[in-house]
Amino acid sequence: MEIFESLVRAEFAPQSTYLNTAALGLLPARAVRALHTAVDTAASGRPLDMFADVEAARACFARLTGVPVHRVAAGSSVAVYSGLIAAALPEGAEVLTAEGDFSSTVNPFHVRRDLKVRSVPLEQLAEAVRPGTALVAVSAVQSADGRIADLSAIREAAREHGARTYIDVSQAAGWLDFDASAHDYVSAVAYKWLLCPRGVAFLVVPEDLGDLSPLFAGWVAGERPWDSCYGPIEELARSARRFDESPALFCYAGARRSLELVEELGVSAVRAHDLALAERFRTGLRSLGHEPLPAPGSPIVSVPGLDHRREELSGAGIEVAARAGNLRVAFHLYNTPEDVDRLLDVLAG
Repeated sequence: MEIFESLVRAEFAPQSTYLNTAALGLLPARAVRALHTAVDTAASGRPLDMFADVEAARACFARLTGVPVHRVAAGSSVAVYSGLIAAALPEGAEVLTAEGDFSSTVNPFHVRRDLKVRSVPLEQLAEAVRPGTALVAVSAVQSADGRIADLSAIREAAREHGARTYIDVSQAAGWLDFDASAHDYVSAVAYKWLLCPRGVAFLVVPEDLGDLSPLFAGWVAGERPWDSCYGPIEELARSARRFDESPALFCYAGARRSLELVEELGVSAVRAHDLALAERFRTGLRSLGHEPLPAPGSPIVSVPGLDHRREELSGAGIEVAARAGNLRVAFHLYNTPEDVDRLLDVLAG
């Protein structure tokens, strides 16, 4: 724990009581330095291989999620990857989703009017898989209130009925122990709990590439990218890299360092830290007469009836969010028990 705390202190010095990681994670100092170096180098005309940063970030994400690196594509948007998966489904295919899930995860399936999209409460998702369901698409952790999907039950139900699974781990990667190899498709933006700059996202595909077509394949999707700059690409990458978007290189220069930090700290240690703070907050809320929405085991705490106090809290130097009619608070590795107590003190006032 002492090593954990010393690493965090060396990397973060927030100027507010920042409790809004579910919206945007803070950048560690090492990522900020890498961004400055990349920008300064580009401005001075000196060479810098930022594509090496993309590959290092890809490899680190693969290790964090338990898959071989050849299953990981690098891009910038979950919505783009949801759309790629939606485009691969046959006409009339049924897609099962959770009610109120994040739009980037589910909306691309609705845009295809020839698909049958069925939504049920999150807790009923596994039992709602049926013969004819082609895909179950769900966020591992719900953005609005922090509820955690029963991924094991969903996976088993999907396998029983011959369906594939698509899991968005944007609100989970970085604190939740997660095995991406257990699922067909996994996506994540990395600017939340993984502490990367905005503009970084990943897609995990099956070993057989999941029948996906590389609809937006540019030169970076070639097996030999620098030989694929002109005309049709002679050979697409034999790995998930065929689904790469042309990367936002400055973002990946910082992302490489952020992901290395998460890996160095260890997801299990981050999880224990985050959940202890969330539980402290839940206990304090109840002592004030407020009952948070049920989300056991989650560092995201949503509180009905307090969303109107977000601006007041911001004015007091406490950054939280208002989502779906609730006050949403998210605790991450740079937060402390003192942050929790300060929030409770202001809410009690």
